[in-house]
Amino acid sequence: MNKKMSKKILELKNVSKIYGNLKALADINLTVNAGDWLSIMGPSGSGKTTMINIIGCMDTPSTGSVILDGTDISKENAGNLTRIRRDKIGLIFQQFHLISYLTAAENVMVAQYYHSMPDEQEALEALAKVGLADRAGHLPAQLSGGEQQRVCIARALINSPQILLGDEPTGNLDEENEGIVVDIFRRLHDEGVTIIVVTHDPEVGDVAQRKIVLEHGRITGDIDQSETFGEALKLKGRHN
Repeated sequence: MNKKMSKKILELKNVSKIYGNLKALADINLTVNAGDWLSIMGPSGSGKTTMINIIGCMDTPSTGSVILDGTDISKENAGNLTRIRRDKIGLIFQQFHLISYLTAAENVMVAQYYHSMPDEQEALEALAKVGLADRAGHLPAQLSGGEQQRVCIARALINSPQILLGDEPTGNLDEENEGIVVDIFRRLHDEGVTIIVVTHDPEVGDVAQRKIVLEHGRITGDIDQSETFGEALKLKGRHN
């Protein structure tokens, strides 16, 4: 994506999060443009989950501002945060959170139910996008772990979110399925989707255009990987 044509989609300004005596985030400043692909990395306890929860409208900062698509979400109440998350954020978790008695297509349609109106054809198209057109009628128990995660990606995409947010989305996958998911991210990025992924996996972190490193609640690295971006994808994405 042409950076000159990109607009700022997300900005964290002096964001801190304090739990009692613990400062989980300390004066975080971060700008993300539409179409960027970021990885957020760091050891356990570095603040990754706290940051992703704040970006995903699941928590609010103690101090500072979070501007999402022109709205300061740090000022919003819980009801408004739920609406903003529903309308603007697509969430993918390490745990799949699929409803066991619903088919793959129906699990995708659940996200539509809370946003607008369920549309089976759109759900089928979303599943086709992640290579699961032939698995739409299967229950979660009939799908592999990698297939279940791809249903989750389809569900996250169904409402055309402005940011696709992943919290360890490959954490429960083997190497082959990790490669499939990374290749899906590559194709979505090519289409202009903004992607932010928290990961412990250096290989998944290295394929992003930009890597944010957190330690003790502070950003200690903001690494532009644009020059090696294409080569990393060729090595990791084995399923083109």
